[in-house]
Amino acid sequence: MKIVIAPDSFKGTLSSAQATSCIEEGIKKIFPEAWCVNIPIADGGEGTLCALVSASAGKMIGASVKDPLGREIEAFWGMMGDGETAVIEMAAASGLPLLGREERNPLVTTSWGTGQLIQAALDHGVRKIIMGIGGSATVDGGAGMAQALGVRMKDPSGHDISPGGMNLEMLDSIDISGMDGRISSVQFQVACDVDNPLLGEKGAARVYGPQKGATPEMVEILESGLSRFAAVIRKETGIEVSNIPGAGAAGGMGAALLAFFKARLVPGFELIQEALPLEREIADADLVITGEGKLDEQTLFGKAPAGVARLARKHGVPVVMIGGMIGEKTEDWVRHGMGSCFSALERNMTEEDIFDQAGPRLRRCSERIAAAISIGMSLERKRLQPTEPHFSDPKKLL
Repeated sequence: MKIVIAPDSFKGTLSSAQATSCIEEGIKKIFPEAWCVNIPIADGGEGTLCALVSASAGKMIGASVKDPLGREIEAFWGMMGDGETAVIEMAAASGLPLLGREERNPLVTTSWGTGQLIQAALDHGVRKIIMGIGGSATVDGGAGMAQALGVRMKDPSGHDISPGGMNLEMLDSIDISGMDGRISSVQFQVACDVDNPLLGEKGAARVYGPQKGATPEMVEILESGLSRFAAVIRKETGIEVSNIPGAGAAGGMGAALLAFFKARLVPGFELIQEALPLEREIADADLVITGEGKLDEQTLFGKAPAGVARLARKHGVPVVMIGGMIGEKTEDWVRHGMGSCFSALERNMTEEDIFDQAGPRLRRCSERIAAAISIGMSLERKRLQPTEPHFSDPKKLL
């Protein structure tokens, strides 16, 4: 029996790779001879780096970069197995988890460190860069990232503006002549599952600013700065980024990637699907198992497990979904091809237990799923097994 195991991360508890291993361990308690094909997945956010590197037999490479407040940290990027494709998670250098709650301030945080990760990848001669831009701590329009790669952001006096979202209001001109020349020969793909524009009510500052620590007053400053940024980009490059879907992703990082790198914004799961042998392995599988930390109505809208389920349905393969928890409004999932849903949550668990025992819970849940499948297989064998006719009247034997 071939089983494709392709979960997303169980955020805050298990990476997608760890979740994959736990599920396999549970399945093999019942089916020790099962052929498990493990493909950890992601949708552009947390786990994208590990999923792509792991699935392609690549490697993680360290780099010294600046965190969102300019402090030196050690971050990682990935080289895929082809030796030519880099995977970069913006959150590794410019992510919200790198800051304490009291440190969150998008007026001063910068995406400079993300630019340093790109530079590190360029130093290794990559030809393609896949970027996951979820989980950022910045609303600087990606200006810091561009500055780290040689783009000069100047004020009216010709001086470079300091990194940080609030300083975009002082921007007067952009000079790309010093930008790292290797960028022009590299293909950029960006995992982007939002279509927010750069500006306006659905833009980077108003939608994402508060999540990154912005007060209402800060949001107005950030909106003004991003508006100025878009105007100068238009003046200097002729590119209009203010209303492009996805330009507002990651605090406006999408805008800089579009304007300076000619990046292609791709739905996160679509990018993962292109990079991994997921559909090829699902096509001849007997079962697919996927899942994430919480299965709810949002799972249907662009999340990675939904993408896996749709591929399974396309090839007529049954699918099982496991969630750390299962939310409401999942009754119609069978209609959407999502298959059966199981929760790894157990009774009488404290919040501390939920986090500390995530691995064992997922293993036990997978074992229960395998046991149920085994019962179903036994019933099917019994149904198909020929039986001797039973006669209650001995005379009928004559």
